[in-house]
Amino acid sequence: MKPPSLTIGIEEEYQIIDPETRELRSYITEILQEDSVMLGEIKPELHQSMVEIGTSVCHTPAETRVELVRLRRMVMELAARKGLVIAAAGTHPFSSWIDQEITPLERYIGVKEDLQELAQSLLIFGTHVHIGIEDPEFRIDAMNVCRYFLPHVLALSTSSPFWMGRNTGLKSYRSVIFRSFPRTGIPRTFNAAAEYDEYVDVMVATKSIPDASKLWWDVRPHHKFPTLEFRVCDVCTRVDEAVCIGAIFQAIIAKLWKLRRDNITFRQYAPSLIEENKWRATRYGLEGHLIDFGREEQKPARELLSELVAWFLDDVLDELGSRREVEYALRILQEGTSADRQLAVWRETGSLHAVVDQLVRETAEGVI
Repeated sequence: MKPPSLTIGIEEEYQIIDPETRELRSYITEILQEDSVMLGEIKPELHQSMVEIGTSVCHTPAETRVELVRLRRMVMELAARKGLVIAAAGTHPFSSWIDQEITPLERYIGVKEDLQELAQSLLIFGTHVHIGIEDPEFRIDAMNVCRYFLPHVLALSTSSPFWMGRNTGLKSYRSVIFRSFPRTGIPRTFNAAAEYDEYVDVMVATKSIPDASKLWWDVRPHHKFPTLEFRVCDVCTRVDEAVCIGAIFQAIIAKLWKLRRDNITFRQYAPSLIEENKWRATRYGLEGHLIDFGREEQKPARELLSELVAWFLDDVLDELGSRREVEYALRILQEGTSADRQLAVWRETGSLHAVVDQLVRETAEGVI
């Protein structure tokens, strides 16, 4: 079996914001009139106050950083022509989902028709990371095993502590909102690629879904590209955070391939157990405890994430040339996530407007 290419692609969803009111603005239709959109790198999303970018296929985290900087700058410049700004966070601190307009494209009108009020309320913003795995069997095997690490990486990415003007008490309220959608969360175990294909075929034949793109799990085989797509994370506010997340997912797949090559297995755990850890990451982020199911004990999230970076992934980082990007996680462990920083500004100022201003500044760090 040939090793996976381990290519990286990152998609990010940004908030379109009026810098005077700090509220979301339903303006994507006008932004998308610009010629550069023809490149297909900037796309609309369900709500008109959201814009999505997608990098080209990259081979290293350093390449993804160049791409993300270029694309963030492009979106910021397009927004600035309309007097608007961009912010990257899993939720807007105070704008209401009730007031948002659905993008008038057939795809999104269909989603609204199918999911009704659930679609309207889905005012959330995520980071999606694609890792190239060409072999279908290893793609499924890797999905089964890497589920264990999803809560750990979610804890590093949390950026959505506020919802409709309220401090939710959670670090990733986006995760809670998305959970209301069907076919989300930690996927079940599949014993082979054929079993996964059979599941998709049944869902399509029964008209439950048109295709596998409507499986919104936290990690899934992509329906068009030979990639495993990680969808669990909040959108990262800083570029360096997004690059770090992408590098970690690439390193996890590289490590799992190395184990499989050497006929070593990594124990798989029931989705219900992994969901418990996901709840802890959603609720507490880095401040709480995650469960080490091998030892059957809870440990501080920071301790387990340090182990992931410094022990489990260490022997593949130099081969990948991604040590610097992965070890940026240690800085996040020390300084906190976007959610932690947002909460600090709110406690200091009492102003959610100040939180939005901070998000706009941090989204532009290293970009313009």
